[in-house]
Amino acid sequence: MTDYHNEQPTVFVLDFGAQYAQLIARRVREARVYSEIVPHDVTAEEIERRHPAALILSGGPASVYAPGAPRLDKRIYELGIPVLGFCYGMQLMALDLGGDVPHTDIGEYGFAELTVMEPECRLLDGVAATSQVWMSHRDSVGAPPEGFLVTARTATTPVAAMEDPGRRLYATQFHPEVAHTEFGQQIIRTFLHDIAGIPPVWTMVNIIDDTVARIREQVGADRVICGLSGGVDSSVVAALVHRAIGDQLTCVFVDHGMLRLDEAEQVVRTFRDQFRIDLVHVDAEQRYLSLLAGVSDPEQKRRIIGEEFWKVFFEEATKLEGVKWLAQGTLYPDVIESGNKTAAKIKSHHNLIPFPAGVHFDLIEPLKALFKDEVRAVGAELGLPDEIVHRQPFPGPGLAVRIIGEITHEKLETLRRADAIIREEIGEWDTERSVWQYFGVLPDIRSVGVMGDERTYGHPIIVRAVASADAMTADWARLPHDLLAKMSNRIINEVEGINRVAYDITSKPPGTIEWE
Repeated sequence: MTDYHNEQPTVFVLDFGAQYAQLIARRVREARVYSEIVPHDVTAEEIERRHPAALILSGGPASVYAPGAPRLDKRIYELGIPVLGFCYGMQLMALDLGGDVPHTDIGEYGFAELTVMEPECRLLDGVAATSQVWMSHRDSVGAPPEGFLVTARTATTPVAAMEDPGRRLYATQFHPEVAHTEFGQQIIRTFLHDIAGIPPVWTMVNIIDDTVARIREQVGADRVICGLSGGVDSSVVAALVHRAIGDQLTCVFVDHGMLRLDEAEQVVRTFRDQFRIDLVHVDAEQRYLSLLAGVSDPEQKRRIIGEEFWKVFFEEATKLEGVKWLAQGTLYPDVIESGNKTAAKIKSHHNLIPFPAGVHFDLIEPLKALFKDEVRAVGAELGLPDEIVHRQPFPGPGLAVRIIGEITHEKLETLRRADAIIREEIGEWDTERSVWQYFGVLPDIRSVGVMGDERTYGHPIIVRAVASADAMTADWARLPHDLLAKMSNRIINEVEGINRVAYDITSKPPGTIEWE
């Protein structure tokens, strides 16, 4: 992992299996403080060695009394490092330090009204006397450990927040990291800036400067190759590495012919013309179509497209002399999820790259410490165009996963034109970017229609538009009927072979966002 903590203060988020662990880390970074997720069983010695500026104990699904429930090295409380516990983290802190955590049959889930009992307390400084918070627990603290002051309660939780400023220990039963908690981000900022004394220095400019310096040191005079897709991650990697080493970078853009309308031209225009990057553009559409001829199984299509990408990429890579490094866009969630339990157990991504016999490059992963929203912010700071920085999630196989059945050039062109109309119309309407993703799908069916005085037997286009925060779950977007009508009219009038438009109103789950 990128060792940003060597240059600036770091907050460790100790993960007790919480669904919100990544969200906590992101909220800390939104307060302009660098954060990392570490395992709950990290030792006091490891904490001392890495000297974080503060610790946050996440929530978790277990009861503190459950067999095998995750525990904490109790010596960590004695290190003098500011500690903030949420939910399970608060219960564990109370139990470890001699407080009472009784079993209860009354849980508290969802919204609750928080009442601040000690207006002069440190953690809740500036929080209104009553406010809305988000709860998700059954066990809760009945009596705090000796030395702790109870600072807030709810109707069913007598100890909703507690603190011991002398030992720099703080905790809340509710979840400040969740947007539903009214003063949540203020509480996190108070802990980081006022209690822990951490300056807000985690900025995009610092990230870029630190990363550029590190790439220069790592690469020296060697050459680097980057697989450029036009997506956010690979585009930001290319721009970052180019800023660091200039002409030592070569980007290979494998155009499989399944991109959206004008995207291939946009990639070339941005990176070859605007950034003056050495770009190898490989037009491989016919090569892919020949391999996909007659193939309708979605998993087989994905496998063929993925394997062929690396074949084409390495064919071009081996033509270049002196290349030692391969730059790729691994993000922090990839690092976390590649571990057996937590971020501290990281598997190498080398084994995900099918290097051919006799070919190997060392990896540069300059985005390894960043979340997706931070990557977008870095891209904007680097001067990438808005249509790349805010590019919607787009699968590696491209339009192949939005065409049901066999892939042909004609189907690709049909879907490209229809999809462009959908993206243009929703994009003009959705100026606030409230819709997560929207696109067209071409199913492998035909339907009867009437156009003019003639009956037609054409394809339908299915419009898919979803609202989501993270793509783990998604709900179909409630688009205005006038907008749907305008898209339908334009698609049928402007795209040959389309005589019907349908709107997908399936949420995820039970459906998926993509169709294949």
